[in-house]
Amino acid sequence: MAHQNWTFGFDADDTLWQNEVFFRTTEAQFIELLADFADRDHLMNQLMEAESRNLARYGFGIKGFVLSMIESAIQVTDGRVDAATIARILDWGKEMLTHPVELLPGARAAVEAMAARGDVVLITKGDLLDQERKLALSGLGELFAAVEIVSDKRPDTYARIFGQRGARQSLMVGNSLKSDVIPAIEAGHWGVHVPHATTWYMEHAEPPIGHPRFRAIAQIDALSDLVDSL
Repeated sequence: MAHQNWTFGFDADDTLWQNEVFFRTTEAQFIELLADFADRDHLMNQLMEAESRNLARYGFGIKGFVLSMIESAIQVTDGRVDAATIARILDWGKEMLTHPVELLPGARAAVEAMAARGDVVLITKGDLLDQERKLALSGLGELFAAVEIVSDKRPDTYARIFGQRGARQSLMVGNSLKSDVIPAIEAGHWGVHVPHATTWYMEHAEPPIGHPRFRAIAQIDALSDLVDSL
């Protein structure tokens, strides 16, 4: 298949570079910090509930995660959490916001290969400043024809972004079935799932097995062969 009139969308976090593992590391530190007040399961439930409640207020990303940890600490300690504990949580957030970018194996080669076949667009959600920072440090910025940092990923998000490119067909690549693959397919595009070892619980979804525009690959370095087979 010729791809001259195609647009290829890439997710960023946990598709091109590491992200979720840093949240899980900080989460484990949070559990240990408050172990005297509640057991692990209770702390995890409190944190997950806070994150779910706060998405509409703070959006996706590190800042909302930090605020949810602080809120959870206040709740499990019945308001007795001290300033030193809150300061520790804030420091973790600052460390996460300055962490080096770690490209995943094969990520650069995959983007370069798709850029040789058509337009390549980065489509990522989360905090604007943090995503801009990570893109700048990744060294991948010059490969993208456009960069879209959005508050959420829904079918209308992909319809708008891919529609602006004017391509005959479009394909979205990402590690999240819920955010990257399913809504892109629902918008009429191809969705390619590249699983990551660590996936946030709120990004879990059932794969649309059997859908004609759904594909799954074990590693991103298999993308070129997959696209050439379409």
